[in-house]
Amino acid sequence: MIELYYWPTPNGHKITLFLEEAKLPYAIKPVNIGKGDQFQSDFLKFSPNNRMPAIIDHAPIDGKKPISVFESGAILLYLAGKTGKAIPRDLRGQVECTEWLFWQMGGLGPMAGQNHHFSQYAPEKIPYAIERYVKETSRLYGVLNKRLAEREFICGRQYTIADMASYPWILWERQSQDPADFPHLARWHAAIKARPATVRAYARAKQVNPQQTPSVSDEQSRRILFGQDKSVVK
Repeated sequence: MIELYYWPTPNGHKITLFLEEAKLPYAIKPVNIGKGDQFQSDFLKFSPNNRMPAIIDHAPIDGKKPISVFESGAILLYLAGKTGKAIPRDLRGQVECTEWLFWQMGGLGPMAGQNHHFSQYAPEKIPYAIERYVKETSRLYGVLNKRLAEREFICGRQYTIADMASYPWILWERQSQDPADFPHLARWHAAIKARPATVRAYARAKQVNPQQTPSVSDEQSRRILFGQDKSVVK
């Protein structure tokens, strides 16, 4: 059994996408980031960066004590290694898949996240910041659109953890992007959205947060999410 410490965000969705595809048994432990659950001492024991998702695998393949993993990319690599699923078996395929996983972790996720922050959450709308991150999101969409021009999925015919990492971060309207500008990306996105495992993963999200309450809903949640400094590291 895998314990998944989760809240319905793009990074959280990455892990439910994998778990549903692999049909691994798991139990969700909600971490309401708008209320500050990510700073609870028990959670910090295995997720020291004050962030979800994180997992505890109670049946690791070495047969020893449970293993905890934090950081969504590390979790995807761990689960792919555990199951042998959603990652190519050959060396060059694995390198390619890892490249695109790290591309998402270091580029698409952080840049789209800044897009969200300055366009939707910042108390002061700063035109330069909004334009900067909307344009960078567009560039990254363009990179992925080009990659998918002659490929079904990011790494070819196989649906991999690279796709699972990137899919939740493609949020057209929220990121001020037009699907018509990225036809290959739009085709890929629609195909993943229709997968039964994707439908199940997002249904779990609604179970965790039935009212679809946004993580940033008031001034207190804004301070929790955006007012952090070294004092929160304990």
